[in-house]
Amino acid sequence: MSYNLSSPNGILEACDLADLDGWFARELLSISNPSERCILQMVASDLDSFVRWAGEALLLWPGCNRVSKSEKKEVYFSYPPHLRQLVKSQGVRLDTRANGPAIASFLLAAGTRPKRFGSSNAWSLHHLYSGKFPYLGRDSTVHAVKECSHFTQSAGVVAIHPIADALFDEYPIFAWFLRAQAYLRFTYDPDQVFSSECDIYGFPSGSACRIIDVPGE
Repeated sequence: MSYNLSSPNGILEACDLADLDGWFARELLSISNPSERCILQMVASDLDSFVRWAGEALLLWPGCNRVSKSEKKEVYFSYPPHLRQLVKSQGVRLDTRANGPAIASFLLAAGTRPKRFGSSNAWSLHHLYSGKFPYLGRDSTVHAVKECSHFTQSAGVVAIHPIADALFDEYPIFAWFLRAQAYLRFTYDPDQVFSSECDIYGFPSGSACRIIDVPGE
């Protein structure tokens, strides 16, 4: 699967966690179209209507990513027995398609997926670290679906309204606004921009992250 991750634009200043709304307002000034600025501001100021978060940081399947062995073939998953048993006990249905393991992690971590207005589907699940929009002064950012330490990390996955989903893919300021929110909620920082030191799972020392290990290992 190919990804178009390039962007001619990025954020203009470092995220200010102490005044994230103020930072967002300043970044909005880089967008020339007032209607676009208005939409972004409305969604950001009413985020709970457009984004749903997991209830905890849960890494469901530490050895799993979404990298296909063939660029021409879609990824399908066969879940190991301990995960099939775990989700069965919690009433979660496993999806074998490409984003299935991330969806399972989000739902097991008490995340919810509202129904869409114009579709029979639920809101999409989106990885906050999508390989797009590197941080200020960086030339790359974590692409969660390609990394086993992040693909099934619920702290980095949100259920997102179609409007907000489009904004995330188009505007670096909105992407980093949500990534900063993930840090404030879970201290999840896989790019290590909000904290001075992180472990391989993207968390500073002392952070709470539940990891489902393979029995006997």
